[in-house]
Amino acid sequence: MEWLNYHHLLYFYVVAKEGGIARASEQLLLAQPTISAQIHALEESLGEKLFQRSGRSLILTDFGRIVFQYAEEIFGIGRELMDFVHGRPTGKPLRLHVGVSDSLPKTLVHRLLLPAFQIPEKVHLICQEDHPENLVVSLSTHKLDVMLSDSTANPGGKIRTFHHLLGTSGFGIYGAAKVAKTYKEKLPHSLDGAPFLLPLDNSGLRRSLEQWFDAEGIRPRIVAEFKDTALAKAFGEAGLGLFAAPTVVDADVRKEYGVALLHQVDAFPMRFYAISVERRFKHPGVLAILQAARDHIFADSRAHEGKDEKKRPPAEAAGGRS
Repeated sequence: MEWLNYHHLLYFYVVAKEGGIARASEQLLLAQPTISAQIHALEESLGEKLFQRSGRSLILTDFGRIVFQYAEEIFGIGRELMDFVHGRPTGKPLRLHVGVSDSLPKTLVHRLLLPAFQIPEKVHLICQEDHPENLVVSLSTHKLDVMLSDSTANPGGKIRTFHHLLGTSGFGIYGAAKVAKTYKEKLPHSLDGAPFLLPLDNSGLRRSLEQWFDAEGIRPRIVAEFKDTALAKAFGEAGLGLFAAPTVVDADVRKEYGVALLHQVDAFPMRFYAISVERRFKHPGVLAILQAARDHIFADSRAHEGKDEKKRPPAEAAGGRS
């Protein structure tokens, strides 16, 4: 493997920037012959001349100008690193790597991520959607700052994760007007045998739905199952069946797809998490996401949870927290 001597590159960079070896010598506190020798060594390692003489002045060659551009970028990144280490503003957008479980509704993801762009620092968001198991692997290698999911990470896995509850939400049963009209009487028992468009069984919504189906004795006629919740809604909009969505995005679902809310279920709530491999978050973008989720997006559900918590015996209340 070929290695670049960054000390040699630094001497070249300062000479090119200062316009000569004499001025560079003052900046670097090195003797001029030492700097000249280091630049010659760099030229030999690169196989090209970096400077050419014009009278008493040194002028960059075409090759030298290209090397100088690379050097400027390299040492610029180095300065940004030291600014970051010492808590000084870098002027460069903060990168925020977020993993999103593929079962989460896109409208909810949008609402969760939007607060990250409202912090004082500029943010560069890199959003990766995938199966939760794959996202946990990316978390463990620090390729992600946070993972958003409607289910906990596999407790039997080897990777230790921390789950930060964003909030809970009931779910609604939706359908195009002509379909919803057929089943609006004697709810929820009229939904027994009704056509349903279901999420895949690895999602929190599917688990909550099945718990409710079992409790009410409803046997849905499954028309289709979807990994992409937006696709299920599109089929529902076309009148091919009923579908479920978290009530936290109720207004968005009805507005975007023109469907009716047929029935609301609060008894089997979904839980939404920000998952990390660290106990506490430090990234300001992630902190903004958590605060907005708890204070605004899921505020109603958290207030409702608080009331329920007071009604429980002390032992049950303590055990119910996560």
